[in-house]
Amino acid sequence: MANILVIEDDITFSQILEGFLKKSGHTVDVKNNVKSGIKALTEKQFNLILLDYRLPDGNGLEVLSACTEKSLNITVIIMTSFSDVRTAVNAMRCGAFDFITKPVNPDELLMLISEALKKKDGNKSPQQNTSASDFIQGNSDAAKKLNEYIELVAPTDMSVIIQGESGTGKEYFARAIHRKSKRSEKPFIALDCGVLSKELAVSELFGHTKGSYTGALTDKKGKFEAAEGGTIFLDEIGNLDYEVQINLLRALQERVIQPLGSNQVIKVDVRIITATNDDLLGSVSQSRFREDLYHRLNEFKIQLPALRNRGNDFELFTEHFIDLANKELGRYVLRLSPEVLEVFKRYDWPGNLRELKNVIKRMVLLSKTEEAGIDSLPDEMIFSINQNPKAKVSESDLKAINEANEKTLIVETLQKVKYNKSLAAKLLNIDRKTLYSKIEKYKIES
Repeated sequence: MANILVIEDDITFSQILEGFLKKSGHTVDVKNNVKSGIKALTEKQFNLILLDYRLPDGNGLEVLSACTEKSLNITVIIMTSFSDVRTAVNAMRCGAFDFITKPVNPDELLMLISEALKKKDGNKSPQQNTSASDFIQGNSDAAKKLNEYIELVAPTDMSVIIQGESGTGKEYFARAIHRKSKRSEKPFIALDCGVLSKELAVSELFGHTKGSYTGALTDKKGKFEAAEGGTIFLDEIGNLDYEVQINLLRALQERVIQPLGSNQVIKVDVRIITATNDDLLGSVSQSRFREDLYHRLNEFKIQLPALRNRGNDFELFTEHFIDLANKELGRYVLRLSPEVLEVFKRYDWPGNLRELKNVIKRMVLLSKTEEAGIDSLPDEMIFSINQNPKAKVSESDLKAINEANEKTLIVETLQKVKYNKSLAAKLLNIDRKTLYSKIEKYKIES
């Protein structure tokens, strides 16, 4: 069981959550704002944080940043009422494990917590994090091209950059390259650079000696040593501190590393695969990423397409994830309802394959029959569809288009001012009574 920190400003909901988690065997501390939540992190060790995105004195990203700055190895799950996947995807880029929308389904929450804690423990044995059975290539032209690239580059020792949006499966492809390489019998070590402070990054990559910094109670072997003879995969490479980039460049050029606090130089033989959802060349032009390191890493680049551009692969992925969810959850869902398939077709999937997998797993969990219906879909998907006027109305229906655009503007303004309705009304140039009327009319969550 885990020590869980709940940061939630809704007192009633936080009390319900606390009681539920304690009944499930967890130890729970509850805080109601960003300030008290960050303070709690200095007073006690936690395994997991359940974090409300919108808080009275800020948002959840500030807590995520504090975890990074303090080099805390804590898994974070975002809870949000925004019904906005893009908000959650942004939080995951900043280091969150996953997100869950309110109202929270108890079974879904327990499943998510279990997965988060397993992944946290799994970081001690990175090779077990993603199995070959989880990977599916696809049959589209884009998939065939990707497979061709993997077959070509895998047997070499070339450094590879895998570029693509969040959730497109960058680690899956890195593991596929490793499995088909001459190093396949050696370790595959993955490290997410997106959540590492400067000091922690050096320690994680190259190791440290006892006493080299506050909290270094024993000697530690770094990821480069652990991956000896095999492959090291660095996700979100663009987030590495500039000074850490210098150390990484040396390791690649000279094939040696130096643990933090040590005078010893250790020879290493590893292949490096990196991933990013940003344009590293843009970071180079802004002097945020070293050009010499970029060229050293970019011996071969693979661009992963977004899920919305995968064509006829979508049905294949859907069936695959249903099968995986059935096996994991002991369910027997055979198909999705026509209404669900229509929503899937109109949705733009900003979280890509990761989002599709999570959505289907949730649907399988909640479905009591062989067909998963629209009632098992996350609310944010329906919300997103309703915000897309082109997906909802005819282009010739001027009134409907204007109403859809007005609703979108109101939602965006409310989010911008953290749902301060007085300020939102002022920005929209309407009175509060009119704003409340439109919120009710459009059924906007507030």
